Amino acid sequence: MADTTARPTITLYTAATPNGIKISIALEVLGLPYKTHHLDLSTNAQKEPWFLDINPNGRIPVITDTLSDGSPIRVFESGSILLYLAERYDTELKVSYQSGSPEYFETISWLFWQNAGLGPMQGQANHFRRYAPEKEQQGYSLNRYQAETRRLYGVLGAHLGRKKSPFLVGDKATIADFSVLSWTLFADWAGVDIDEFPLVKSWEERVCAIPGVINGTEVPKPTLDLRHMSARQKEEYARKASRWIVQDAGKQ
Repeated sequence: MADTTARPTITLYTAATPNGIKISIALEVLGLPYKTHHLDLSTNAQKEPWFLDINPNGRIPVITDTLSDGSPIRVFESGSILLYLAERYDTELKVSYQSGSPEYFETISWLFWQNAGLGPMQGQANHFRRYAPEKEQQGYSLNRYQAETRRLYGVLGAHLGRKKSPFLVGDKATIADFSVLSWTLFADWAGVDIDEFPLVKSWEERVCAIPGVINGTEVPKPTLDLRHMSARQKEEYARKASRWIVQDAGKQ
């Protein structure tokens, strides 16, 4: 049940990634006040002791807040954060449905579908297409993850086609839409052409038109610039990022 007396004291620890922007999108759409702490992933800031005290998994995003009794709280993992924001602060059911309703459980299903399927698969496709050593970029790993990512886009498109409503659940965008959107916005980075999935593309455009969504993609810095880079600019961006991404992967 939403806390109608809650006054947010939210700090969002984040970076310009799909998992990061889904939280800032939700915060912006809900109109909640929050502070932002931008972590520089290229320096492994997320592995520093002070941050591991907040999230022992050493990943973004994380939020801290204060409960009604004054107790501090931390919430990590993007799906958990979205559920927390909806259940505590969405008093008008702007981006969620009544707890226990069929729509509530459908929203959670699509939220977990993204967290357990689309995000991990597309994330691996991103890695092997953009950051892995060149000899690995045309091999089995890339083909496997791109194929599974395309399959999941097909699942999403088929769902949108069957239900014939503008969003994933019912007639409004929910935290599930924001969670999925944060990845479909960067389909090209994984080598997936969004034009192959016209229902997904039109859904994406509808969600982006919601006030606050684009603002959320610009926290902690604009992320959609990546979509407008030339092929050569994308290659250069990935080449520079791969230096620390591949090095960091070897430490885990």
